[in-house]
Amino acid sequence: MAKTPAGEFTSHPGASSASATLAPPGKSFFGHPWGLSTLFFTEMWERFSYYGLRAILILFMVAPVAEGGLGFEVSRAAAIVGIYTAAVYLMALPGGWVADRIIGQRKAVLLGGIVIACGHFSMAIPRLETFYLGLLLIVLGTGLLKPNISAMVGDLYPIEASARRDAGFSIFYMGINLGAFLAPLIVGGLGEKVNWHLGFGAAGVGMVLGLIQYVLGGKHLGEAGLHPDATEAERSANLRRLLFGLVAFAAVIAALLLMGVSVEQIAGAGTAVIVGSTVLYFGYVFLWGGLTREEKGRVAAIGVFFVAAAVFWAGFEQASTSLNLVAEQLTDRNLLGWEMPASWLQAINPLFIISLAPVFAWLWIWLATRKLEPSSPRKFSVGLILLGLGFLVVLGGTASVASGSVQRMSVIFLILTYFLHTCGELALSPVGLSTVTKLSPHRMVGQMMGIWFMAASLGNLLAGLLAAQIGAAEAEAAGEISPALAVDVFMLVAGVSIGFGLLLLLGGGLVKRMMGGVK
Repeated sequence: MAKTPAGEFTSHPGASSASATLAPPGKSFFGHPWGLSTLFFTEMWERFSYYGLRAILILFMVAPVAEGGLGFEVSRAAAIVGIYTAAVYLMALPGGWVADRIIGQRKAVLLGGIVIACGHFSMAIPRLETFYLGLLLIVLGTGLLKPNISAMVGDLYPIEASARRDAGFSIFYMGINLGAFLAPLIVGGLGEKVNWHLGFGAAGVGMVLGLIQYVLGGKHLGEAGLHPDATEAERSANLRRLLFGLVAFAAVIAALLLMGVSVEQIAGAGTAVIVGSTVLYFGYVFLWGGLTREEKGRVAAIGVFFVAAAVFWAGFEQASTSLNLVAEQLTDRNLLGWEMPASWLQAINPLFIISLAPVFAWLWIWLATRKLEPSSPRKFSVGLILLGLGFLVVLGGTASVASGSVQRMSVIFLILTYFLHTCGELALSPVGLSTVTKLSPHRMVGQMMGIWFMAASLGNLLAGLLAAQIGAAEAEAAGEISPALAVDVFMLVAGVSIGFGLLLLLGGGLVKRMMGGVK
């Protein structure tokens, strides 16, 4: 699978790989089917809306009510971000199922985009009820759109054109990075400097532009994603199951709200559920899954990668929570007398991705020609160690503020941290999906892909719970962070990341043997 920012998922279990009708001769987009341009810009605007919201979400929640924010405590705001981002990953699974079994990928992307836009516009209304409604709608809409638009890219190419398809995905993911880069600059600038709700509305406008482009360019998509993989009777039965699931989900949410359960408790319970269900699933597969000895070894290796990925994303996703708050409250962002919005620093990662992804692609090829390319476990270990080193950098700057030696740290600390984190992401993220698909027993590929998404979801939940620990204890400073507590959290994340990375480095040979010859 191709590289995407911040652990983007690229397909869903059961994603179609069938050949689709190519665009007419003469119609091309960088030498590829013209339908790629339709999906490229649709995805770019969808990611613009997603990363725009992500850049200002926690800043809005902790901002004082007098400044247009919600005045939440850091612990509550961070937990909400963790639940929100974790839910986005989990919804990719039912979103793919809805497309395959009920409405088809083409309609799923359209419906998902509409729901996402409604979510952003709901958040543009300055009420707490519309804020939560907006987050819920964005989660549901992203679950429909995100996995299915990636699957449609693959459907633009015949099965035998694997190299051309890979190149098409590379172009497609440039759209992701472009949207992720522009979003904090525009949405973040409007939200922080003008009005938070104007920023949310701008994210919605971006999604609407993507929908317009998607509808107008639909004629270039051929048969890609047009038909669900189910009969009419099956679709009706699946629709009934979906409606039952939605009602049950709404009932659970209503019950939790009526019981007064806090978001911190929900995040903690969600973490326990994901960990428990994953352990039970692996236990079931090993005991009753009918696996051969070789398959058991490979599934065990997936378990190792699951833990490594969860640890990585728990640290990496601090970018939208604790590191975002450090940028706002502890960092000197003054540029020639003008204070740069804190959210603008969220554009650094996609900028580094655009710049460094070709370098890493060249590096792996160069090492492979010399038979020096590291194995998948060692790439994971490098990613984790680089993540930890990044936190050691920002920890140094935060510690200087905590000690009182400076009032605010230099922005260079965060830039260098994001550089190391991006290098770690490029070492680990492209390996994950590809390795899981290669290690999975053929009859369990979809299930193992679901497990991989669970790792990202778990990492995001843990990220929110970790960031919740840096809030100031004083009641009158609800939205403020404690530099000393931030140092403690960053030290913990750095220690666990580097420690697990070194453990994986030392045990890489064992994991490689468990992989049974899969590279």
